Amino acid sequence: MDTTLALDWLRAVAAAVERRQQELTDLDAAIGDGDHGANLHRGFSAVLPAIEGLDSAGAVLTKAGSTLISKVGGASGPLYGKAFRAMGAALTEGGDFGSALAAGLAAVERLGGAAPGDKTIVDAWTPALAAFGLTGSYADAAAAAERGALDTVPLRARKGRASYLGPRSVGHQDPGATSAALILRALADVA
Repeated sequence: MDTTLALDWLRAVAAAVERRQQELTDLDAAIGDGDHGANLHRGFSAVLPAIEGLDSAGAVLTKAGSTLISKVGGASGPLYGKAFRAMGAALTEGGDFGSALAAGLAAVERLGGAAPGDKTIVDAWTPALAAFGLTGSYADAAAAAERGALDTVPLRARKGRASYLGPRSVGHQDPGATSAALILRALADVA
């Protein structure tokens, strides 16, 4: 991943979040507190001016992560912030996108304590990482993340605010997994 792709990716994420803000909010209203779309919109809107003029992909992703942590409330700011900072650090240390994606997932798992099957971001990110590892394709990673997000519908939430609903969380798509898929689809679309 080079600087241009990193910048284009985050611009595409901001545009996708703006387009799908209501959908993310509606998903979160069903099993959370209904602020996921608004929080991500605020965060990625703040990311855009913060990343201008940066000269490496690692710096772009690291700055995006720091901005998300400082601007986004709820769980999504810290989770995505830590993920983007970890991805930026991996790229800065000479890693490829696969190692960056793995570092981002590890950061989310550490902070949130979630594992696959818990009905969280992890349920989209894990299959995306596996798919990217097999093919090196951003499109394959995005498709796997989208399937992972859909696969959260029958799950009972075991982490996050949705876990408070117990069995009532079944039958709803996880908003975090959905936004993770959106983020990876934005990358596939610009790559």
